[in-house]
Amino acid sequence: MITIDEFVELLRGELGLPLTEADTELDLDQVPGWDSVHLLALLSVLEQRTGAPISLPDVLAATSLRDVHTVVCTSAPSPRPAG
Repeated sequence: MITIDEFVELLRGELGLPLTEADTELDLDQVPGWDSVHLLALLSVLEQRTGAPISLPDVLAATSLRDVHTVVCTSAPSPRPAG
């Protein structure tokens, strides 16, 4: 399971978005700098990190980054160490 803090760090480090945990509560269309390319990049990073596929339909139904995090936590096993 990826904690919300780890998830926010991924958003910052891998996607270059200067987000906070509070930003994960915003509707996706309100997240500063967010677009569909970021969503695809995030899914790729998360699938690499967890070693498991993440449901694209479930992610597309998400209305916030917090919802995306919930999908990841319910569909993926614990993350593999980076490296």
